Amino acid sequence: MGRLKTFTRRAFLVGSVAVAGGVAFGAYMVKKPHANPLLADLGDGEAAITPYVRIDADGVTLITPRADKGQGAYSVQAALIAEELDVDLDQVKVDPGPPSPAYWNTALADEAAQFMAPGDGIGNDAAYGVLSAVMKLTGMQITGGSTTVPDGFIKLRQAGAVARETLKLAAAQKTGVPVGELQTRAGAVLLPDGTSLTYAELASRAASIEPPQDVALRAPSEWRLIGKPMQRLDVVAKSTGTQVYGIDHRVDGMVHAAIKLNPAQSGPLVGFDATEALKMRGVKDVVKITGGFAVIADNTWRAFQAAEMVEAEWGPAPFPPTMDEHWQALSASFADDFQDSRKRDDGDVEIAIAETGEILKAEYRAPYLAHAPLEPINAIVRVDDDSAEVWTGTQVPRFIQNNVGRIAGIDPENVSVHVLYMGGSFGHRLEDQVVKQAAEIAVQMKGTPVKLTYSREEDLSHDFARQIAMARMRGTVRNGRVETYDLGIAMPSVVVSQMSRQGMSVPGPDSQIVAGAWDQPFAIPNHRVTGYRAPELAPISSWRSVGASSNGFFYNAGLDELIHAAGADPLEERLRLCSIPEARKVLEAVGEMSGWDGVLGKGRGRGVALTQSFGVHCAEVIEVTSTEDGIRIDKVYVAAEVGTVVDPVNFDNLVKGGVIFALGHAMNCEITYTDGIADQNNFDSFQGMRMYQCPEIEVRGLENGGKVLGIGEPPVPPAAAALAGAIFAATGTRLREMPFNKFVDFV
Repeated sequence: MGRLKTFTRRAFLVGSVAVAGGVAFGAYMVKKPHANPLLADLGDGEAAITPYVRIDADGVTLITPRADKGQGAYSVQAALIAEELDVDLDQVKVDPGPPSPAYWNTALADEAAQFMAPGDGIGNDAAYGVLSAVMKLTGMQITGGSTTVPDGFIKLRQAGAVARETLKLAAAQKTGVPVGELQTRAGAVLLPDGTSLTYAELASRAASIEPPQDVALRAPSEWRLIGKPMQRLDVVAKSTGTQVYGIDHRVDGMVHAAIKLNPAQSGPLVGFDATEALKMRGVKDVVKITGGFAVIADNTWRAFQAAEMVEAEWGPAPFPPTMDEHWQALSASFADDFQDSRKRDDGDVEIAIAETGEILKAEYRAPYLAHAPLEPINAIVRVDDDSAEVWTGTQVPRFIQNNVGRIAGIDPENVSVHVLYMGGSFGHRLEDQVVKQAAEIAVQMKGTPVKLTYSREEDLSHDFARQIAMARMRGTVRNGRVETYDLGIAMPSVVVSQMSRQGMSVPGPDSQIVAGAWDQPFAIPNHRVTGYRAPELAPISSWRSVGASSNGFFYNAGLDELIHAAGADPLEERLRLCSIPEARKVLEAVGEMSGWDGVLGKGRGRGVALTQSFGVHCAEVIEVTSTEDGIRIDKVYVAAEVGTVVDPVNFDNLVKGGVIFALGHAMNCEITYTDGIADQNNFDSFQGMRMYQCPEIEVRGLENGGKVLGIGEPPVPPAAAALAGAIFAATGTRLREMPFNKFVDFV
């Protein structure tokens, strides 16, 4: 049972503020907590004690610092706090809070620790401790890696529990009733005689009480919210079209901007002539920014139109001009000089292959992919002489503080960031180029808020895409079983590319090159996974499930080919090889759900894949039919082990969304470059899955594991491989390269 043991007196200092109307509660997970950011901006009659719960005369506000990009992060964070605080979700407001190191992500270190010291035990614990300390000291407030639930499951409940018990102490002081005789319900403390004292009534008194240092969390049998179907806090606004996203946000006095960057991504601007654009109605100015220019106008449409009238001279992109050269660079990287890691090396692959006459070999490819959320990126920035203010949807608010401070020449602490709802991300808003560009414009227009909005074309063609990747497999089989599996994976470093744009260098191997491959739960006698770091090519970034997004396909596709060569059943052989009980249960569950019993019949096929990513074992079975017009995806079954399902409704939605996202990209999508220019720049050339193509999807969440894990990304990696396996079973066509529509048609 979780306990909160490390509150310090200093952490709860109210100071000289007159406390009349409010108090805030929260939780710290370390002995020396970061300063409470809520203390910096208190109104009259308001007090702040800790970072996660604010109570004032208007009611309860829950601070939800992990960004909501459509995945329901605000709702799940609020539910975790509310579970222990004894408030109902319709009683509270949520606020992402200010950027602050107090909101560092405690769960981000886990996957990196697994890479440094794989498995459980002392080595892994030590690696986690080191990485966790680094992330705390640097205040890594980042939303990503499916960490919102793992990060908040204990600490947000502790925040609610501490607040609840402090309010009970306040009620005891006020009434003389012993704490042990008090209860809480629906935002109030209840006395034995039925009298109710609202939290707002008790807030002022609670501000002067030192919160208890040893608060037990409630047992699962007492949970009111966790594990029960919930209505998300944003469902009404999104259903009625009243939700305000970043692209809808307005600030008094703002101007609008559009940009044009070098069509050859990351290439320089040589010069431009804005004569014709400056004659256009509503245009205020055309200014230079890094890599391009910006048009400032009185509305976004006029800015877009004027940007097309600017004549510009551009320099070349700093990466190979043809896709053949990109693939050649990957191919050349399968060499000792490029080896980045080898975290899996069981048995003796070389001897096993040397002793076997028949060796199976195959090569697999995964293309660049854009993030392409429905809401194009946007930001509003105002720069004053010694401060700045930013309004945007972002997953990295503290990076934004630092970068705007640097561009504006002011202290980052004087940069206020308002995190707004996002219309999708998939990793796109881990980047902050749009904010940097808006800041460059705003510096040239001191005191005026500048709203920069990307056109769809500019957004998609200048996205920092998912990595291009290639894999090579060698393997052997014996007596109907897989005996040897040697998988090499080559890709550029996502981490190096992404962090370089933050001015940061990252030493050591890149775990994403082999994520979703080296740590899979299969005990093959001779089993090796090697990562090769290809040279930097087009700029890349984290795309939903990052390295595992391509490696889940590579690993399972290679395993499928070996199982077929052995004459074994794809599910049964995976079950035989599976060495981790939780993974086995996931495979058994998806087999039961799909009624797996061999072939489906002429023209029909099913495929299965299991990928462990972000700590989650996720298995999928896909059924297809080969028709005269092409492949029809009939049904998808998904089982995933996450330890605890916090909200079954949102869990179901996230899994289904992940499957549709993954299948659409595997079927239809790629980004290719000609002379450094993306050939795809809108949804007509970058099509996901159409509604009529969407299959029925059945989902089951398992709760057998010890850790509580996130589900936003794990449904993505197995999907492409399960689809490829199903198509092979139905048609005999082996797919080794995405997108699959290069080789088969879909209906």
